Amino acid sequence: MLPTDRNTLRQKLARQAQNPNTNASQTGRRAVLKLKSGRNSNHNKVSKADPISLSFHDSCLRMSDVQLLHGPRWLNDQIFGFYYEYLSHVKYKNNNDMHFVTPEVTQCMKYMDETEINMIFEDNKAPQKSFVFFALNDNEKSKSGGAYWSLLVLSRPEKTFFHFDSYGNNNTGPSKEIMNQVKEMFGFRQAKFRPMRCLQQVNGYDCAIHVICMTDLIADYVNRYEVIEGLPLLHMDTVKAKRAELLKLIISLGGMT
Repeated sequence: MLPTDRNTLRQKLARQAQNPNTNASQTGRRAVLKLKSGRNSNHNKVSKADPISLSFHDSCLRMSDVQLLHGPRWLNDQIFGFYYEYLSHVKYKNNNDMHFVTPEVTQCMKYMDETEINMIFEDNKAPQKSFVFFALNDNEKSKSGGAYWSLLVLSRPEKTFFHFDSYGNNNTGPSKEIMNQVKEMFGFRQAKFRPMRCLQQVNGYDCAIHVICMTDLIADYVNRYEVIEGLPLLHMDTVKAKRAELLKLIISLGGMT
C-alpha cells in the first residue's frame, strides 16, 4: 500500500467514524478489503523517479523506502510492513502461535469500532493466537505521520500486554489505547498492562530499528519458551547491525538497494 493510498484510507475512516449515518459493517468491510488488497493499480505503474525495489506478499518497497536504511533516518510504515510480512510468511510461517500487526493496520484501528476491528482479524484468527505483536506510533491524526515508535505485545499465556519503549514511557498513551481497543475481542477484559525495561536508544532516529530488533528478540524467545517473562535485554550491537541486515535481506529476496 502506497503512502497516498494509506492517507486516503485513514482520512476516509476518520470521516466515516464521525458520520452517525455510516453503516459500521459496510465501513469495516470496505476498509478491510482496502487493507487486504495490499497493492492496487498504482503499484503496477512504473515510476522512473521512485521505482519499486521489492514487492513481497502484501508489501511494496520503493527505492525511497530502502534508502532510509542507508543512513541515520527514521524508518517508515513500508519498512515495517515488509519486515512483518517476512516474519509471517517466511521466518515463522510454520508457527501458528504468533501474529504480526503492521503499522498501517494498527493506525487504522484507532478509527474503527469493535465490529470493524473484528473484520480485520477474522480471517487470520488473530484473537486465538498466543502472541500478537503491534508496531505502533504516536500519531494522533488520520494522516500518516508520527514521530516515535514502540512495540506492544499481547501474551495470551500470561494474560498481559507487554509494552517495550526505547525512550522511557514516551508512547504509553497510544499503547494503552490499542490495548483497550482489542482486549475484549481477545478475551482479556481484565488484561494487565506491563511496561518493560528494555534497551534505550542513544539518538533520535533509531526508535523503529529498536522496535524491529525487539520484535526479533521476543519472537525468537517465545518461539522457544512460550512466555515473555524472563526475556533478556537487547544488545546495542544488534541494533547497530540491523540496517545492514535488512538491506541484505531485501537483496536476498530479489530487491534493489
